[in-house]
Amino acid sequence: MTAYTLAHLSDPHLPPMPAARLHQLAGKRAFGYLNWKRNRHAIHRREVLDLLVADMQAHQPDHIAITGDLVNLALPAEFAPARRWLHSVGPADRVTVVPGNHDAYVQSTRHHFGREFADYLCGDEATAGSMQFPFVRHRGPLALIGVSTAVPTAPLLATGKIGAAQFQALDRLLRQLADTQSFRVLLIHHPLRSDHHGRFKRLTDADELLTALRRHGVDLILHGHDHVHSTMWFDGPNGRIPAIGAPSASAVAHGHHPAAAYNMFSIERDGSGWRCEQGVRGLLRADHIGDVRRVRLF
Repeated sequence: MTAYTLAHLSDPHLPPMPAARLHQLAGKRAFGYLNWKRNRHAIHRREVLDLLVADMQAHQPDHIAITGDLVNLALPAEFAPARRWLHSVGPADRVTVVPGNHDAYVQSTRHHFGREFADYLCGDEATAGSMQFPFVRHRGPLALIGVSTAVPTAPLLATGKIGAAQFQALDRLLRQLADTQSFRVLLIHHPLRSDHHGRFKRLTDADELLTALRRHGVDLILHGHDHVHSTMWFDGPNGRIPAIGAPSASAVAHGHHPAAAYNMFSIERDGSGWRCEQGVRGLLRADHIGDVRRVRLF
């Protein structure tokens, strides 16, 4: 049986950011816009993102997962370019997306992401154009489980929250999937543990999610948000679950943050269990994407 390949990239923070009107820069957006003009515009580069995506597409993954932060300040003018970019990555049946905190940056535009990208984040059972979380998409041997942690927050905060309604539905969904032969992949923006940014950027109800995973389990967790290479392990009912993060897909190396990279997973049956290998490819020079590392997870 041929291995199924799943590519994972995160946090493209699609550059360049369109010009903002003065009335759109009240409150939290004012801080974000200033940060973009002073710092982030030099970090998130469209040529880097295009180079990374071209390399990923050349490896012809069976499916692509994107774990949030497609836009920056959730300005209305950001969503159409983001949708065009997403179409260039792949069609909705080959690409699955979950939102990040920047995609729901402020209350006034928090629902734009769901409207623009509904076909990329709707479950198999959803009607055309509808969207709800959590969702599940079956692709090959995979069951891709999408959870949203994207909520508007106060200035200087980038926390995420799943919420009671999602947890209730997620518990039922994980219980049902536990009885299947699918390789279960949880897609989420915020990491389950915040080693890099602490309480100001954490998933506030991570403990509840960890409890659900100990009870029902998944096989792999993919996230973004921290803009670093990350591998963490969490308890499941039948062993440890790897949680894998990725740097920003558009970033040049800066400070403690690495340059843009993506993950490529090779997944196949191994007797009664699964074999999963992770490859990482990233920006090694200004114009070159290459192998960063390869490891067998289990």
